[in-house]
Amino acid sequence: MDMQVAVVAEDVQVAAKPRRRTYTAEYKRRILKEADACTAPGGVGALLRREGLYSSHLVMWRRARARGELAALVPKKRGRTPTPVDPRDRKITELERQLAEMTGRAERAEALVDAQKNLAALLGRPGATARS
Repeated sequence: MDMQVAVVAEDVQVAAKPRRRTYTAEYKRRILKEADACTAPGGVGALLRREGLYSSHLVMWRRARARGELAALVPKKRGRTPTPVDPRDRKITELERQLAEMTGRAERAEALVDAQKNLAALLGRPGATARS
């Protein structure tokens, strides 16, 4: 008996990297207003399910509102805060780079002069002495 199984490839699209949800300050205020207006039992739960939110969202947003932090109702940028670059540090880095470049050039020039003196001493030119 020959049984052939047909494999059907499903078209499943999964995002390579999930995106973090962000909410605008206006949206947060609107949801908080609706949650405060819920008086019937289960009303807040229904609101959260409808909007796809967690109760922790409400807790954080209410605390921020109670502190009077309007800026806290805006999504915050994640990660380390960048340290401002001091212009003096930039200048020091540039001068160190120039010093390293000039030191390298001076060492190459000294090596070239030594090689010329050694060559002149080998050829017996007058006034040339070889360093040892």
